[in-house]
Amino acid sequence: MTHSVATVARPFGRLDLRLAVPAAVAWLTAVLLVGAPASAAWVAVPAWLCAGLAAFRRAAALTVCLGAVGLLAVAVAAHEARRSPADLVALVEEGAVVEAMVRLDEQPGSARSAAGTMIELAVDDRAWTTGVPVRLVGALPAAAPGAELAVVADVARADPGEGAAFVLFARADIRVRTGPPAGLELAADLREDFRTAATRLGGDGGALLPGLAIGDTSAVDSGLEDAMRSASLTHLTAVSGANCAVVVGLVLMAGGMLRLPRSARVAAALAALGAFVVLVTPEPSVVRAAVMGGIVLTSLAGGRPFRGVPVLAAAALALLVADPWLSRDFGFLLSVLATGALLLLAGPLAAVLGRWMPQPLAALLSVPLSAQLVCTPVVVLLDPSLPLYGVPANLLAGIAAPVATIVGLAGCILLPLVQPVGAALTQLAWIPASWIAGVARVTADTPGARVDWLPGWPGLLVLSTATALTLFAVLARPGRARRVAAALSALLVAGAAGAALGGPLVAAAGRPANWLYALCDVGQGDALVVRSAGKVAVVDTGRDAKSMADCLRTLGVGSVDLLVLTHFDLDHVGGAGALSGRVGRLLIGPTAAAEDERLVAGFREAGAEVVQVSLGRTGVFGRTRWRVLWPPVRSPFEPGNESSVVLELIPLGDCADGCVSAVLLGDLGEAAQDAMARAGPVPEVELVKVSHHGSADQSAALYRRLSAELGLVGVGENRYGHPTARVLGILGGVGTEVFRSDRHGLVLVAENRDGVLEVWTERGGR
Repeated sequence: MTHSVATVARPFGRLDLRLAVPAAVAWLTAVLLVGAPASAAWVAVPAWLCAGLAAFRRAAALTVCLGAVGLLAVAVAAHEARRSPADLVALVEEGAVVEAMVRLDEQPGSARSAAGTMIELAVDDRAWTTGVPVRLVGALPAAAPGAELAVVADVARADPGEGAAFVLFARADIRVRTGPPAGLELAADLREDFRTAATRLGGDGGALLPGLAIGDTSAVDSGLEDAMRSASLTHLTAVSGANCAVVVGLVLMAGGMLRLPRSARVAAALAALGAFVVLVTPEPSVVRAAVMGGIVLTSLAGGRPFRGVPVLAAAALALLVADPWLSRDFGFLLSVLATGALLLLAGPLAAVLGRWMPQPLAALLSVPLSAQLVCTPVVVLLDPSLPLYGVPANLLAGIAAPVATIVGLAGCILLPLVQPVGAALTQLAWIPASWIAGVARVTADTPGARVDWLPGWPGLLVLSTATALTLFAVLARPGRARRVAAALSALLVAGAAGAALGGPLVAAAGRPANWLYALCDVGQGDALVVRSAGKVAVVDTGRDAKSMADCLRTLGVGSVDLLVLTHFDLDHVGGAGALSGRVGRLLIGPTAAAEDERLVAGFREAGAEVVQVSLGRTGVFGRTRWRVLWPPVRSPFEPGNESSVVLELIPLGDCADGCVSAVLLGDLGEAAQDAMARAGPVPEVELVKVSHHGSADQSAALYRRLSAELGLVGVGENRYGHPTARVLGILGGVGTEVFRSDRHGLVLVAENRDGVLEVWTERGGR
């Protein structure tokens, strides 16, 4: 018997899924195997043996699926051999410090980390070449993709399934050894010139325009970024298929006007597509779109017809073979899902909507609706909420997006060639960009712009099921099955929405209104909020602005009287954008890089008073006095963990709002903790913010002197084993009860009328 997957009946018409199904199976195989690459070789051989057996039995669809599984298994095994050379693994196990040359693979942003490829490695008198994908963490210099950076670093294995195989933690300044190749440098200069010209125009439009035209969102502040996310418009700044189609279409049209032969037009379009990928940098969604475009153009050159779904499947399969770790990349997944939604759903939805509205409007509405229906279940894994106004916002923004994209791209290219024309086009493109930013701001400020949804995999499964049932109810022929599907979908959505909304309400009802300290759950990072006599202080902000903003929103915090950035590592300052324009006074320690200075300058420009503090500096907020215990003016340590600002908080007055003394230790290691103890008296306190997320590098003597009743640990999922058994043993030995954000979520500390500390946790884990 011959088994095949060839067509799907109405309402989709004839759809060729012969390659789509194997591609989906291969994708799932890659998702599983990149988490356990050692097992890949054991999967490949049985998969191909079974494929051979299926071919013998003439089961075509099963043969192709099993062959795709075997292909991806071989790809994972082959890539893993390159990603994990034995010499480098041995160095990690030895805890060696390495000197490396890393080629940047992406534009460094404000995150103090970037993806790259380690091309050279040296330890002591040994040196060798490699081609290992890494993530470089530290104060990154201004450099374009393709530049080679010299770094002295500690090295650790990345988590299985990550795109990087190893993580390099810079020990000193990272230096640029060589700039990018000429072509990449030219692209970087074009991006920089266009970004400068756009931002000079001012406003949200100037910040957003580079993102719309060339995918450069470096000028977009956290407020506008959050507004774009709330309005479900972030896809407009993710260069993808629409942008590539514009480039290819313009080149083909120009070639037709010049009466060039088909082969020349296709060759010119391929060249333009390659140049465009270099210009916007090869993000996964861009590469996917470019590969699809290349397949289509090749088909055109050969005079062969093509269909969208097989082209998408072929592009996805080819890219997964080239890099199986893309299977876990959310950007790549959303790009493929959105494209598949347009190919499969936009037409049928337009036909259904056309029964109640003009056909042009139905066609326009079906595009964002289909993409949102398919992508939203995946997006809830990243942000467990639903955009209520996403479709209308996309309709309003959609009328302006093509103009901003096409005119902005033309302006970017022409600025260095014909500056007046390029500048005029940039100014023209600023108008639709401002419109889109305005739509995002208004939508985000509209009540109920996003509603909470079930977090994690339960949220994805429920929403996926509800979406599938809804599509069936809308697109299927009238009948009992259609009515049942609609009813089940409504019940699922109502139940999930009730659980998502009711849970926080119940939790909020139990929170102590008189809390004094709040440990925010911001993942692997620190963010502590302190309240005293109506005044608010925030100590560090975690690595993510959204997590920080969510915590402040939950706590009902608006303005911040005092912000303390203990040091400038990403996991302590990455979320600082959530506080932009809300801070009265900023305390900082020593800075280490120009990026640190830019962050501080941004707060100063937004109206904050900036004070660089050192040992002995004191001040007051509310009924609390703060005193700096570390670092001294001339710290024996370099800026960073060991020179973190350490604060003692001392309640003043009658303690009407509660008296909880504390010491907040930043990220000091044992040597710095002992040095701090020698530099001045260490007080006994009721609460300690445990240093460095609970690393093992701690001074038992210091914790004995503090004798804290409570210990707060800011920690998330991590590869370092934080909090370690050693520090938990130290804290337990001195009677300090530990609360940690990874298990307890948000932690609130209050004091009752009898002077007894009370702790409320979002989750009950221990």
